[in-house]
Amino acid sequence: MKVFLAGVMQGNMKNHGIRSQDYRTQLTKLLQSIVPAVEVIDPDITDPDRLKYTKEQSADMFFRYCEMAGEVDLLISFIPEASMGSAVEMWKAYNANIPFLTISPMDHNWVVKLLSHKIYPSMENFKDNFTIELLEELKLV
Repeated sequence: MKVFLAGVMQGNMKNHGIRSQDYRTQLTKLLQSIVPAVEVIDPDITDPDRLKYTKEQSADMFFRYCEMAGEVDLLISFIPEASMGSAVEMWKAYNANIPFLTISPMDHNWVVKLLSHKIYPSMENFKDNFTIELLEELKLV
C-alpha cells in the first residue's frame, strides 16, 4: 500500500519558514504499526531543503507531488489550518478516486467537507480510529 502524506508546511505563515512537521513522524509510525510494508511518500523527508530551491526546482517539486497525490492508494492530509498545497493534493486524489482521510478541525471548510472520505477533528481522534478495519472498509487491504 502506498500512502501520500499531505499537510500543512507553510500554511498561512507570513514569514519564510516551515511549521512543525512532527505529525508526519506520528502518521508514519501509525501506518507502519498497522501495515508494516507500507510505502509512505513524505515530501518533508524527500525534499528537506525545499526553502532553498530556485523557482524552477520548487515548481518541479510541487507539480511532481501533485501528480503523486493522484497515483497512490491512500492520501492522509493533516491540516489544522488552511494549506493551499494540501488542497491541490486533495483535489488530485479526489479526481483520481483515491480515498483520503483528513485530520482537521475545519469540517466547515468546503474542500475538507466535500472531498474527504472521512474527517477527524484531531490527531488523537485519528489515532484512535485508524484501524485495519478502516483500511478494509476502504478496500486497501
